[in-house]
Amino acid sequence: MVEEKMGGCWSQTKDQFDNLEKHTQSGIDFVEKYTKFVKERSEIELNYARQIRNLSKKYQPKKKEEDENKYTWCRAFHSTLNELNDYAGQHELIAENMMSQIIAELTRYAQEIKTERKSHFHDGRKAQQQIEASWKQLESCKRKFERDCKEADRAQQYFEKMDADINVTKADVEKARQQAQMRHQMASDSKNEYSSYLQKFNQEQNEHYYTIIPNIFQKIQAMEENRIERMGESLKTFAEVDRQILPIIGKCLDGITQVAESIEPKNDSSQVIESYKSGFEPPGDVEFEDYGQAMKRTVSETSLTNSRSDNKADRSSKGKSKTLWPFIKKNKGSNPEDFSHLPPEQRRKKLQAKIDDINKDIQKEMDQRDALTKMKEVYIKNPQMGDPNSVDPRLAEIAHNIEKLQAEAQKFEGWLAEVEGRMPTKSDPPRRLSALYETQNSTPPTTNNNNCAQDRESPDGSYTEEPSSEVQSKVQPETAESGDEFDDPDEEMLPTIGTCKALYQFEGVNEGTISVTEGELLYVIEEDKGDGWTRVRRNEEEEGYVPTSYVEVFLDSNAKDVFSWRSVYLSEDS
Repeated sequence: MVEEKMGGCWSQTKDQFDNLEKHTQSGIDFVEKYTKFVKERSEIELNYARQIRNLSKKYQPKKKEEDENKYTWCRAFHSTLNELNDYAGQHELIAENMMSQIIAELTRYAQEIKTERKSHFHDGRKAQQQIEASWKQLESCKRKFERDCKEADRAQQYFEKMDADINVTKADVEKARQQAQMRHQMASDSKNEYSSYLQKFNQEQNEHYYTIIPNIFQKIQAMEENRIERMGESLKTFAEVDRQILPIIGKCLDGITQVAESIEPKNDSSQVIESYKSGFEPPGDVEFEDYGQAMKRTVSETSLTNSRSDNKADRSSKGKSKTLWPFIKKNKGSNPEDFSHLPPEQRRKKLQAKIDDINKDIQKEMDQRDALTKMKEVYIKNPQMGDPNSVDPRLAEIAHNIEKLQAEAQKFEGWLAEVEGRMPTKSDPPRRLSALYETQNSTPPTTNNNNCAQDRESPDGSYTEEPSSEVQSKVQPETAESGDEFDDPDEEMLPTIGTCKALYQFEGVNEGTISVTEGELLYVIEEDKGDGWTRVRRNEEEEGYVPTSYVEVFLDSNAKDVFSWRSVYLSEDS
């Protein structure tokens, strides 16, 4: 009965011990699982922050887009990108705090709890082993007592049998009696030993189940409750890490809202006007061109020449006036150093900005020169500090740089003065290109007019920045022999003065120009007058202007003399 009760209690305790061991192990596994979860969350935050930073960097203004910073909507977007960078930094802070406040702490705690749990269950297994050993010893004593009792009974029965047998000698009976007494004594000793060990085992068992094991379980319980408490603290920290950055993220979002509210459409529109205004005055009314006047003139040698010249000038004006002011095109290709490809107002701004940059460089060089001069003076007064002559090479280099920069500044200032002198004023009446040619045909070639860049338009609609006097002195023969594509079929064609070879392909998309292909051979009928254009002929029906830099010209010397005479004759005749 006692054995069955003890055995049942042992089995029940052993089962609980094993269950507690599994439960605490699952708790540690949960801590490690949660640590892994927080680690993955921090990696997500880092990746998110990295992607936000990359996105912000991708849309940061490039160097060529720096001009856009003058617009409030561009500055607002750039400020948004900066705020987004700060926003990404807060998510990096989330990951950093999770690593330090949760992951590192739980990793360290998991190691501690593993060690503590191992110690507690080691003590429990040791106590189990001790009680099992005591139980085995008790079982051994019990079996020995049982065996000795059986041996004593058999010895007693044998003695009684020998004593009742008359044929047995007295010595045999005595021997059997002594054997029976010895067995009884052994059984009595075994009984005493079993009784003593049973009392000891019961005491150890009570201590095991009521003292040792409860204490171990109590420590395991405290360990488990501490683990659960730490889990709660970690979950709270998980939320607090996010909550701590909310004010800063709110400031980032407030910053984006503020820059969005700072956008000024009216100001941006003014900036567009300031950036792109050309300085041109709108063209005036197109004048009526009376072609019937030529029919009323008396036909004579002199009048024929004059009428041809006038008609051709009129047709030239007609052809060139077709390039309307709002649709003037710019030259394609690389931009010249003097910004002559730009309208007057924009050219003036670019030249002024270039001059300012050069002046800043000059000032830097002068500051370096002053510093080195003072250093040289110090060396002269205190030779032990350095050699005065060691500064001379650098001073010479700076002087050369200043001279070079000053020459550069002078060059750009000349261009600036030129473009400022040509820009129209409010009082200047707007004129069309055709009106310019009419004025030039009726004005001596030596007259020096101050024309705007619009009046110096080349056949493709670009802006030529040659001096106005040069254009006016050379435009008379050009108008006298231009407009060939509008000539009457029976009108005399201009003679060729040479040939040319096209070095590059040119698309003549504007009035008065002609398209050529690379390597094509053409006839030259009018050389460059200083405006960068040469008049060529492909056949009797195709004539026009091409850029002089696009062709290689081979003039006939005789034709050159004839052309020069013809130009002078036409000038005098006009």
